Amino acid sequence: MTRDQNALGEYLRARREQVDPASVGLRVTGIRRTPGLRREEVATLAGISADYYLRLEQGRDRHPSVQVLLALSRVFDLDPAATKYLLGLAEPRPSRVRRPARRAVPSGVLQLLDVLELPAFVEDRMFDVLAANDLATALSPAIRPGQNRLRSLFLDEDERALYPDWEQATAGLIASFRASIGSDVDDPRIAQLVGELSLGSEHFRRLWARHDVRGLGGGAARMDHPRLGMLELRREKLPIGDSGGQLLVIYHAEAGSATAAALRSLRGPADADVRDHSTPLRDAR
Repeated sequence: MTRDQNALGEYLRARREQVDPASVGLRVTGIRRTPGLRREEVATLAGISADYYLRLEQGRDRHPSVQVLLALSRVFDLDPAATKYLLGLAEPRPSRVRRPARRAVPSGVLQLLDVLELPAFVEDRMFDVLAANDLATALSPAIRPGQNRLRSLFLDEDERALYPDWEQATAGLIASFRASIGSDVDDPRIAQLVGELSLGSEHFRRLWARHDVRGLGGGAARMDHPRLGMLELRREKLPIGDSGGQLLVIYHAEAGSATAAALRSLRGPADADVRDHSTPLRDAR
């Protein structure tokens, strides 16, 4: 996954294929051989020439103006997160961008995890789990330092079984992953992870090819816990300042709900067998 693979063109093509012509006011007649919009239709709607748009998709022009990109964003009805991602793909940058090695979780955040009475963990921009409290590991054994959330959700059958809405959950996770890594496609670790998941999961390959992007905010999450049953959760992702892109992820539930009571039961002795095998927080740095 390198810049030579024309990330901007791939994204434009994937977005074009997702647009229903009728949704942008085009009259559809006869049989269309390709899904979504035709290139000339995109060009007309964006106010640019068909030849120029073709050059963008083919990678012969990789640095269009912001005005052109915003026009294309309107054609594809991109939200702010996806528009930011599109703009980032066209930014000139060196062929190799070396990011610093993964940083330790701040000591204050580790202390917070230890006293927080909710399942919580810290992940980096690649969704590697860097630290987790006992409640998070009791909620899912795959939420522990050294695990990757993408790898777990796509390749671990036990983790998949926790999510009754697995297809929706995986689609959202991939879209958030693209927002997290942005246009930084030169990181060998990212290429290795995407390659591994592409080989191991046809479902991942299909979703990755869509090039969906979603902001790194919170959202609803349903989990079918083997001991607690169905849980109706909220998941918050909070940026950790000056951490190189780390996020604090917290699961919580509506006050007074059955799920809130179930989360409190995670603190009881019934989960001791799970906690005893989790990695201590002091080893997660």
